[in-house]
Amino acid sequence: MNIPRDSQSQGFEKTRQGMRAFSKFGEIPRLDGKGTRALEAWFLGPKAENADELERLVVEAIRDQAFWRRNFHPGDPTHISEEIKRSPEYLQAMDALKEGYASLLAFLKKSVPFFSMRYQGHMNWDLTIPGILGYFAAMLYNPNNVAFEGSTATTILEILVGDDLCKMLGYSIPTEAEIDNGAIRPWGHITCDGTVANIEAIWSARNLKFYPLALQAALKNEASLAAAKDITVSLATGEIAPLIKLDTWSLLNLKGDDILALPGRLTKEYQIPREAIAQAMSKYSLQNLGIQEFSRQFLSDIPKSPIFFVPGTKHYSFPKAAALLGIGASNMIDVPVDTNARMSISHLEKFLQDCLAEHRPVYTVVAVIGSTEESAIDPIKEVLALREKFRSLGLEFTIHADGAWGGYHASVIREDFDMPEPDAFLAPPPAMPLSRYVTEQFNVLGHADSITVDPHKSGYIPYPAGALCYRNSAMRDLVTFSAPVVFHGDAEPTVGIYGVEGSKPGAAAAAVYLSHRVIRPSKSGYGKIIGAALFSCKKLYARLLCMARPEDPFIVVPVPQLPAEKIALSDINQQIQFIRDRIVGKTNDEIIADHEAIALLRELGPDQNILAYAFNFKTPSGTVNTDLALTNRLNKAIYDRLSINPGEDIYGYDLIVSTTDLHSDQYGKVFIENYKHRLGVSSSADPSITVLRSVVMDPWITETTKGSFLDVLEDEFRKAVYAALEEISPIQTRGY
Repeated sequence: MNIPRDSQSQGFEKTRQGMRAFSKFGEIPRLDGKGTRALEAWFLGPKAENADELERLVVEAIRDQAFWRRNFHPGDPTHISEEIKRSPEYLQAMDALKEGYASLLAFLKKSVPFFSMRYQGHMNWDLTIPGILGYFAAMLYNPNNVAFEGSTATTILEILVGDDLCKMLGYSIPTEAEIDNGAIRPWGHITCDGTVANIEAIWSARNLKFYPLALQAALKNEASLAAAKDITVSLATGEIAPLIKLDTWSLLNLKGDDILALPGRLTKEYQIPREAIAQAMSKYSLQNLGIQEFSRQFLSDIPKSPIFFVPGTKHYSFPKAAALLGIGASNMIDVPVDTNARMSISHLEKFLQDCLAEHRPVYTVVAVIGSTEESAIDPIKEVLALREKFRSLGLEFTIHADGAWGGYHASVIREDFDMPEPDAFLAPPPAMPLSRYVTEQFNVLGHADSITVDPHKSGYIPYPAGALCYRNSAMRDLVTFSAPVVFHGDAEPTVGIYGVEGSKPGAAAAAVYLSHRVIRPSKSGYGKIIGAALFSCKKLYARLLCMARPEDPFIVVPVPQLPAEKIALSDINQQIQFIRDRIVGKTNDEIIADHEAIALLRELGPDQNILAYAFNFKTPSGTVNTDLALTNRLNKAIYDRLSINPGEDIYGYDLIVSTTDLHSDQYGKVFIENYKHRLGVSSSADPSITVLRSVVMDPWITETTKGSFLDVLEDEFRKAVYAALEEISPIQTRGY
């Protein structure tokens, strides 16, 4: 492991040198420019309307690849001659290829129809055309972004994309002069997915927490660092103290930026070479000693193991991180969520207060920016405020934002950057602004220490393309390993030595690059796609909310509460009637023209565009069923009709959704009991609720040339509900 670089300036010098060297042989690609604003040109389309354009551009990539090969030392001999192409063996091989290919193409028709308005199952929709072309073109070159020698073009693209993602998420990129003067520089890189990005984030937070302990030991014992024994650090109280004299608790609660600046200070203030620091630290670092030996040597006076906090809506990557990093799942603490499925700040504050009282170190607090079940955004603004409060009391921790699903939603509010004003706009599709609450969270997102974001989710990019961005680029050096067999020299820009992965496709970086170049990650680009999808999601919420008629034997209860339900003494029935009268059944133009309706629609539904909901049934007497077990059975039966069974004809599916279970062990009693009450099953002791889930990524206007497609969706839901009721208890549908 390498330690953090000696300064921001020197830390990026290698990349600068490499980029300058690369530019001698051609122009470095750029992401700044006009971009485009025609949403209809960005996707293949639900009926492959842009197939001719995509086909022509794919063929161009193949021809360009052939041109490249033929012109690399054109005098070199060829091997595959026309004579060989006429040989029986060659012809037989080509016949086998064509037969196998035709079979594969036929089999692939069993794949999931992500492109369809009828698909709402998982976080998939159509891919952007530039994303497809970028991936396909780069795939022909088969670059491996583990090292510059294996990816001399796509490494550059990954560096550019990393900066672009940072800007989208709210990290500002300082100039070289500002970096030289000490400005903190963010950094991002492509990973295979959000799981790997989240694991890396927890890994770097853990290593950051323990770095001062190792440095203090090295200062005490290593002659090569003797000149720096008097180095001082700032404490939470504002006091300046020698690092070598601090107790364990104080060392475990230094500010992250101050820790990351220490190696640079050793070099700049005390003229200790980087290599000497690395060699001295290797004897004491956690990476070298391992968690057990490191704890034995340095944590004996800490009464309880360090922990990190996650909301009950956490992704499964965090238990993986706890296991892989030796932290242990028991030291990953679930924070219950509130009635809106967002992390409960009151519970988090109590947990942090307990940690302070017990002198229990905290690695990090994870805020989910768009949970994958409820699309809820944690109150990261309040999490940041809590850190300031506890920082002053002597408890320090990093904050990681898991925006794997929701990170690209920042583009909805992000003003256009690196692009001039357009000459003219095409008429935009109806797009929904983020709610006031969500906007507040995205406005402070850039204060998080690290952010996961997945281009292959809300970026509509081919798999695999996750990403991790650091507010302070020096964090990356806490998880650095280099492979000498592929590493060439200090003048190379490189990204592959950081993080969990080794080999990774440069094609992923190329896909994100081209998509971002054409569709900027700001209001005029991705903001239009996501805003339009959010508009459709909120209209679906309104339609499901009002779907059950008085004569129907069922009710529908979305997980997201109505605005009226969040405000005491508000008239819920009056708000529902407003939605029936002013939103449901209205065209998009009518809603947009109705200022009250559009204002309410903005605040309706989930924080982002995943909608969870459940059905319950009425008894023959007209009362709502109170048995949660039967409610869960009903929703599972509905899911069985609206989900894909292996081997079945894909063309027979009229609507596809997904399902999940909400359990009190993760979510807490407040959320579960509130939702039980709204479903009418509050008397049931069952701690788990089965819900259905619609992921609405389709940006096309739901008011089609054939009418509102929401009518089609509602009809399919109604068919599935009645069929499920008939299955679980035919008597329930009698009289309706």
